[in-house]
Amino acid sequence: MQLQTCLGAALTLCLALAAGPGAAEDATPPRVEDGREVSIEYTLTLDDGTVADTNVGGEPLTFVQGAGKTLPALEQGLDGLETGASRKVDVPPQDAYGPVDPTRVETVATSSIPEDARQVGARLVAQSRDGQQRSVRVKELRGEQVVIDFNHPLAGQTLHFDVKVLEIK
Repeated sequence: MQLQTCLGAALTLCLALAAGPGAAEDATPPRVEDGREVSIEYTLTLDDGTVADTNVGGEPLTFVQGAGKTLPALEQGLDGLETGASRKVDVPPQDAYGPVDPTRVETVATSSIPEDARQVGARLVAQSRDGQQRSVRVKELRGEQVVIDFNHPLAGQTLHFDVKVLEIK
C-alpha cells in the first residue's frame, strides 16, 4: 500500500498498516488479565485502621493473575488495570480467610507451651499429627492452661487493600 494514496481518516489505518503487522495492537498498554505476571505494591488495613501489612518501599508482590497464588477477590479487583493505576479493593471475610471458627480453638496445658511464648498474642508454629505445620496464636491464659487459636490471624476481618500496579508482563 502506498502512503500517498491514503486520505483523511484512512491515513491512520494506512500508517498502522505501513508500520507492519501488530503495530496497532502494540500501542495498547498491557492490562491485568489472566495469565499476566503482575507486580504490585500494597498496604493492607483492617476496619479499625490498623496496618496489617505493607510492601510499600520494599519488594513488590509479584504473581500470575488467575493462578490462585493470591486472594481471588483481590485479583478480581485488579482485573483490567494498567501499569501505574491505583485502586482500593475491599475483601470481606468470606472471600479472604473466612469467619472465625470457634471449633479451631483448643485448650492445652501451660507446660506444652515454651515459657517465652506464654503470653496473649504470642505466635507459635504447631505441628499436626500428620506432620503439617501451621501458625497458631495464644489467645488466653487460664492458670495452668493456655487457650490456642488455630484460626488464620486475619479470619473474620474485612481486608482493605490500597494497591498500585507497578508492572505487567
